Amino acid sequence: MVLEFTIVIIGLVLLVWGADRFVEGAAFTASHFGVPPLLIGMVVIGFGTSLPEMVVSAIAAQHNNPGIALGNAYGSNITNIALILGITAIINPIVVHSRILRRELPMLAGATILGAWQLWDGHLVRFESVLLLGVFCGLMTWTVWQGYHTKEDPFEGEVTQELNLHKLSLGKAVLWLLVGLGLLLVSSRALVWGAVQIAQGFGVSDRLIGLTIVAVGTSLPELASSIIASCKAEHDLALGNILGSNLFNTLAVVGMAGTISPLTVNAVEIHHDLFVMGFLTLSIFFLGYGFQKEGRINRIEGALLLTCYITYTIDLFRKTN
Repeated sequence: MVLEFTIVIIGLVLLVWGADRFVEGAAFTASHFGVPPLLIGMVVIGFGTSLPEMVVSAIAAQHNNPGIALGNAYGSNITNIALILGITAIINPIVVHSRILRRELPMLAGATILGAWQLWDGHLVRFESVLLLGVFCGLMTWTVWQGYHTKEDPFEGEVTQELNLHKLSLGKAVLWLLVGLGLLLVSSRALVWGAVQIAQGFGVSDRLIGLTIVAVGTSLPELASSIIASCKAEHDLALGNILGSNLFNTLAVVGMAGTISPLTVNAVEIHHDLFVMGFLTLSIFFLGYGFQKEGRINRIEGALLLTCYITYTIDLFRKTN
């Protein structure tokens, strides 16, 4: 079992480092080709921080491990909101200025409801998976249009500020992009193998490992970027990382995994996960949207989100005994 834990730890380290290099390379490559900063923040960075989940879930589905495939995607969503957003808000309360992010909040809530409806019976067939990918493509088309036509959004200013801090040449940006992608592929395969072996060795379900070890590991890029953004008072960038990642996870990651191989899981267990994810998603919708004023997630609300994550995790392990 020592070998398996070692491989998982090494896989997670390489996964996080590779994802960071990929995001950095992709963002600066896009910038060199004239892609608007708003579009880089909404699509390129969102895709890059969710690529670990996408690769891990795709490999898990290919090897018939639906518990890890879905647990990774939905566990990452729960981790992003309850753990990462909770910690971020405790460090520095989040104020939502961006009109674009306020529009993404109801889209994320709608995508979560669609995913929950499809998986309520414990099955996700290829047609439903293709539907998720179709909705994702439609949202990305809308996002691209917004990126080219929206002017002077606070989110754009924060992304521009980040791009100007650490400029990369086109050659180095492409190099980091390719190196990061290669590391993601190798480390994800190692992580899935190690996670499955650990689950079998301790006699626990793939779902539990997917919701905890794998989900937290693949969410580390979002944790790092959101905390750094929060410390710089870049509130919209901190929340944008979470919203973009969760949209990718709910639609693209689950849709791709289900297209590779139809997914079947325990209906009672998935109901529990879907309820927690849905509750957390609706909570940030009401907190972040700000119906009468700017959306705001204060330290008390951040502490409540973090408490929800701790309680959920304890409950997961309690039910395995």
